[in-house]
Amino acid sequence: MPQKHRFTLKLSSCPENINKVEPFLQQIRQRYNLSEELYFNMLLVLTEAINNSILHGNGADPCKNVMVKLRPSKAALSFTITDEGCGFNPDKLPDPTTPPCLLKPNGRGVFLMRKLSDYLQYSEDGTKVEIKFNIHS
Repeated sequence: MPQKHRFTLKLSSCPENINKVEPFLQQIRQRYNLSEELYFNMLLVLTEAINNSILHGNGADPCKNVMVKLRPSKAALSFTITDEGCGFNPDKLPDPTTPPCLLKPNGRGVFLMRKLSDYLQYSEDGTKVEIKFNIHS
């Protein structure tokens, strides 16, 4: 598998731009012959991460951008998503599996992102997230 091929996606922070994530990932799916399960996990996780960057990070400000970069390796597809917002501390998010949060209609995005990816790490300033998915050759 060639390691030099990279994919990037730059989106202005308009909520309707979330529709550009699926075609972007379909190209990656075809390039790396991803299973349906892995593709749908990526789609859910990256859609959530990019949506969070657009809405929460950049405040849906169309003058601010979200950048998505793929760094492939033989073992994994690593995505970096960066926004131009103030950042946040993911450690301060409440646990959505605890009783006070169980019935809330939101607040599960980062939890699901962690469960469906093989690695998820936010930068110290909270404006960038790295997400990895293991792949099999």
